[in-house]
Amino acid sequence: MESLLTPQVINAIIFSVAGLVIFAVSFIALDVLTPKVSIWKELVEKQNLAVGVFLGAVFIGMALIISAAVHG
Repeated sequence: MESLLTPQVINAIIFSVAGLVIFAVSFIALDVLTPKVSIWKELVEKQNLAVGVFLGAVFIGMALIISAAVHG
């Protein structure tokens, strides 16, 4: 029986973790770059739909860039 931790699986795990870390860092950078707007306050307390749509678009864009960079 083959081992479940083949080099391909290990690489997939490493790149997934790296992508998630880069995604989290980019979200923190976005939060730091917009000091006048509290993203959490706008989304949760004020239920600002425009901020939610903007963040969704930013997340999709970041995810596409990160996946292209990780995939090579």
